[in-house]
Amino acid sequence: MAKQQWKPSTILNPVPAVMVSCSDREGKPNIITIAWAGTINSKPPMVSISIRKERYSYNLIKEKKQFVINLTTRKLAFAADFCGVKSGRDVDKFEAMKLTPEKASVVDVPMIKESPLNIECTVKDIIELGSHDMFIAQVEAINVDEAIVDKKGKLCMEKADLICYSHGEYWSLEKSLGYFGYSITKRKVLRRSTNKKGR
Repeated sequence: MAKQQWKPSTILNPVPAVMVSCSDREGKPNIITIAWAGTINSKPPMVSISIRKERYSYNLIKEKKQFVINLTTRKLAFAADFCGVKSGRDVDKFEAMKLTPEKASVVDVPMIKESPLNIECTVKDIIELGSHDMFIAQVEAINVDEAIVDKKGKLCMEKADLICYSHGEYWSLEKSLGYFGYSITKRKVLRRSTNKKGR
């Protein structure tokens, strides 16, 4: 089948729909929903979020240089959308969505208690890109609900019921299609099976 050529755009999908919590210097909290977020380094662990300059949270994060990435679940989908379209200048999003600000362990901005996993971050650099500025941040601490940790201490993300954002819509993640390295393991199993049949 032939392919159409389109002009360059932000077509990379799906992407995470994370709720980023922050606060002003007086401690007034806010939440901004961000799709332009990702992991950018392993050692030290670092992430990035990209925000338009006109967004209310832009200056809060730029001034305080701290934020928390809160992973979003199916139950939080409505709140995530609300926090993405409403401005903190006009509404207290924690109160409006009945979310609970929870004290973080390292940074001085609140986490969202209802989120199963919170990533505390400190800003190390800000890169001006065009429509958005990218905040480069180091991960300072991670807070995980015990409900998604098994008895052996393994993180079970499948229990979190996370969602993603794809081309203007929120989607659930229904089932696993494999694990890292499963393609190699599969081939080894096939080779063993073939050898046994040939004997």
